[in-house]
Amino acid sequence: MKTTTDKPGDYSIVIPVFFNEGTLKKTYRILREKVMAQNPGKTCEVIFVDDGSGDRSLEELVQLKKEYPEENIKIIKFTRNFGQVAAIRAGYQLAKGKCVINISADLQDPPELINQMLNHFFNDNYEVVVCTRESRDESFLKRKASRLFYGIIKKLSFANMPPGGFDFVLISDKVKTIILDRPEANPFWQGQILWPGYSVKFIPYKRQKREIGASRWTLSKKVKYLIDSMMSYSYFPLRLISVTGILLALGGFLYALIIFFAKIFGNITITGWAPLMIVVLVLSGIQMLMLGVIGEYLWRTLDQVRNRAPYIIEKVYD
Repeated sequence: MKTTTDKPGDYSIVIPVFFNEGTLKKTYRILREKVMAQNPGKTCEVIFVDDGSGDRSLEELVQLKKEYPEENIKIIKFTRNFGQVAAIRAGYQLAKGKCVINISADLQDPPELINQMLNHFFNDNYEVVVCTRESRDESFLKRKASRLFYGIIKKLSFANMPPGGFDFVLISDKVKTIILDRPEANPFWQGQILWPGYSVKFIPYKRQKREIGASRWTLSKKVKYLIDSMMSYSYFPLRLISVTGILLALGGFLYALIIFFAKIFGNITITGWAPLMIVVLVLSGIQMLMLGVIGEYLWRTLDQVRNRAPYIIEKVYD
């Protein structure tokens, strides 16, 4: 089994870690058995990124590195939790392979699929290989929410976005460079991979149920990520504001004509408080919604201009 040194290797595996105590050693051993041992002619490095875990994940990783001192295991420790996308990006920064694969640490994604991914990269010359979730061993509500989430993204931003989305993906060093050269304050990571326009090889699979621990991918994080996807790669919210404004203007003009003619023909009475309040409240609500959408764009612009670091590395175990 070959490992890389400081020289560029054949492939790098990036694994974001966030409260994954109890699964990390098993994940690495399965990678050794089902991936590295199956590709003896290729050099590999494995990069774990501890995204501010509050459990003993880091200690487990350090023990793992001591257990396999001859193998190329790198550990990046963040000062705090910066998010999964930041962890992936940090792994990309350190990766030296001709291609980079990122996989979850909880074994929900079958590691053996990496062999197919490597084959499509090295033999079929695909720059991007995506393992797309055809189904998942999760509750009905979560499955439907995921379909809705990625369905909206597919409709508004990327026509080739898989219905079940993806997290398990291989990208070439060329695509990795494009992503790293274009830093975004609130990135939509899947969009960054699909945006360059390279041909994508899709591999369907069933996502397994998490064996240990609970998912930290909360509803608020999902909503934030959905907003990031729309704001980063779609003008739909702004266009919706424009269309809504036009329709309201036309409706207001027609209503003004009705009032004008009613006044001429003497049909105006003082019993108009209810419809007046309805119109005022509806228009005020729509205006506040429009200001909120514009505020989202302005906030993201400010965030981008500030140019803050997307993450802070406390230590690298290399």
